[in-house]
Amino acid sequence: MVTGTETLAEPAAGHIPAAGPGTSVSKSPTRIALERLRADRVAMVCLGIFVFFVLVAIFAPLLAKLEGQDPNAYHFDLVNPDTTFPYAGITSDHWFGVEPRLGRDNFARWVYGARPSLLVAGSVTVITTIVGVVVGMIAGFFGGWIDRVISWVVDFVLSLPYLILAIATPAVIISAFYGGSEGTEPEQVARVRFFSLILVLSFFGWAGLARLIRGQVLSLREREFVAAARVLGMPWRRVLFKELLPNLLAPIVVSASLALPGYIVAEAGLTFLGVGLIEPTASWGVTISSAQRYYDNYPLYLWIPVLGITILVLALSLLGDAVRDAFDPRTRR
Repeated sequence: MVTGTETLAEPAAGHIPAAGPGTSVSKSPTRIALERLRADRVAMVCLGIFVFFVLVAIFAPLLAKLEGQDPNAYHFDLVNPDTTFPYAGITSDHWFGVEPRLGRDNFARWVYGARPSLLVAGSVTVITTIVGVVVGMIAGFFGGWIDRVISWVVDFVLSLPYLILAIATPAVIISAFYGGSEGTEPEQVARVRFFSLILVLSFFGWAGLARLIRGQVLSLREREFVAAARVLGMPWRRVLFKELLPNLLAPIVVSASLALPGYIVAEAGLTFLGVGLIEPTASWGVTISSAQRYYDNYPLYLWIPVLGITILVLALSLLGDAVRDAFDPRTRR
């Protein structure tokens, strides 16, 4: 007999009742952000474009073989020796035509050119993210003289002349390892330029993220879960990487997604100025640098790498904005 109130039968041991329509299931902020991102059609299209360029870079040898051309093969018979311009533009044998003077295939060099751009930008993004996050967490967590020293180093790095170091670094490395550029093989010089570009961009790229992470940690270290971890005697490494780092995922992901297109533009810009990648590296920046003199009579040679960079950078920029909006809807315009 029931009097006054209904009595509810307790579930049997080991039985978990199924969630009804009204049952709310808690979700982590990261999962909520990913669901918002998946629901954003523009973000998904931009992600597809980025994946397309990554696949182009990975399968560049296969794509060049599919066309039947080699990126470093010269076709002087397709170039007018008097004007240095190609006799024809796009053909069935050369899908994007050939470059002036040397007659190398534009399509083969375009697909191979995606490789250094993505490798440089991806490597710099990974390096600057790791260094910036670790340095920022250490500065914000420990405070005191450690924070002051790291803050001085960050300010010093941000005050250095970026372009001058970008120009000087390759020459210093070549002189240190090869005794100067004279007599050095072009492949060795190109390899030094590649790694020195990653070094310079990484050296200047971590400081801004370190300052951002430091500010986040300064607010998080006063929270209850950090105080509880300290009271329990948890080692500082565990506090940093097990307690604080998961709560920094949003600013880290947003910063990395917005930095990647910037490094692609930086690589192309420095190469265009003559302080980045050089021949014989097949790079979009190298092509743009050599195409400027032929633009009036052969604009196709310039527009092929420009469109590649523009589409890739625009897609990554929109994807970065979508990631930021997904983690912080208040920034949505």
